[in-house]
Amino acid sequence: MSENVTMNAVRQHTFGGPEVLSVERVERPAPLPTEVLVRVYAAGINPVDWKTRGGTGMAGVLGAPPFVLGWDVAGVVEEVGFGVTTLAVGDRVYGMPWFPRAGGGYAEYVTAPSRQFARMPAGRSFEQAAGVPLAGLTAWQALVDTAGVRPGQRVLITAAAGGVGHLAVQFAKHLGAYVIAVAGPRNQQWLAELGADEVVDYTTGRFEKEVRDVDVVLDLVGDAYDATSTRSVETLRPGGLLVAVPAGVSPELATVAAAAGVRVTGFLVEPDGPALARIAALIEQGTVTVEVAKVLALAEVAAAHREGEQGHTRGKIVLRVADDRA
Repeated sequence: MSENVTMNAVRQHTFGGPEVLSVERVERPAPLPTEVLVRVYAAGINPVDWKTRGGTGMAGVLGAPPFVLGWDVAGVVEEVGFGVTTLAVGDRVYGMPWFPRAGGGYAEYVTAPSRQFARMPAGRSFEQAAGVPLAGLTAWQALVDTAGVRPGQRVLITAAAGGVGHLAVQFAKHLGAYVIAVAGPRNQQWLAELGADEVVDYTTGRFEKEVRDVDVVLDLVGDAYDATSTRSVETLRPGGLLVAVPAGVSPELATVAAAAGVRVTGFLVEPDGPALARIAALIEQGTVTVEVAKVLALAEVAAAHREGEQGHTRGKIVLRVADDRA
C-alpha cells in the first residue's frame, strides 16, 4: 500500500474500553458514482460511538471489529464521483455518512453518497459543524418528521443539555412549542437562554411530579437510567406522544403507555442532506447555536471517549482531524 493512497484513521480490533482505539494507517477510500470524497477536518463524538466501541450500540450492524467509528464529519469535498451534481470540489460540507452502517468518520477521508452531505453553515468552524449532524438530525427528525410538533404544543425534552438535547430545545422553540427542559443545576440558565420556557432540575425532584399536559416527550435518557421513559408517560396528556430515543420501546413501556392512553414510538436517525441544509440555514440566521464543549486531537480519541462516557458533557465533544489553516 503506497503512502499516497493511505490515511490516518482510528481503528479498533476488539470490543472494549477506550484503550482499544488507536490511530493507524489504512487505505484511503475512493468515491464510487454518486459519491464524494471528503477530506475530514473535524469529527463529532456521540454516545452511539462509545456504546458501539464496547459491543452494544450499532455493533450488531457493523459486526465484529476491525472497523473505524464515527458518523459526524465536517470537511471539504476533494473529489466527486460520476453523476454528482449537487456538490463540487472545494465545497465545505458536513454530514452523517452511512448511519447506521460504518461511516468511518474518525479518519482523514470519508466517502459517501453526495446527498448524505450538505454545505456547512457559513461562517462556522469545522469543529462547530462537526458537532451537528447526528445530534441535529436526531432532534430534527424526531420533532419535525416523527412528532410533527406544532405551534403552541408543550414539548418535554430530557437530557436537554446534551448534544441532541440542546439542539432539540432550539428546534422546538423555532417550531413554536412551549419547551420544558430537564437538566442538572449548572445548565438551568443556559437552557433558558437557548429558549426553554421551563427548566426542571432532575436533581431536586421528580420531573413527572412537576410537569403535566405535555403533547410530546423527546426522551433522550431511556429506561436504563431510573426508568426515565416510563416516568415520562405520566407527563403526557391523553393521546400525547413519547419518542423514546436511546433504547426504543420495550414491551413493558408499551404496556404502561397503552394503559395511560398515550402513544409511544422508538426512533433511529437517518442520513438526511436536505434536513442538514435546513439546519444550516437556522444556524446561519442565528436561530440555532451549537455548543462544543471540547475539541481534542484525533490522537486523543480515547480521552474524548472517557470524558463523554461520564455523561455530563454540555453539547458536544469534537475531534480535530486536520488543521484548516494548513
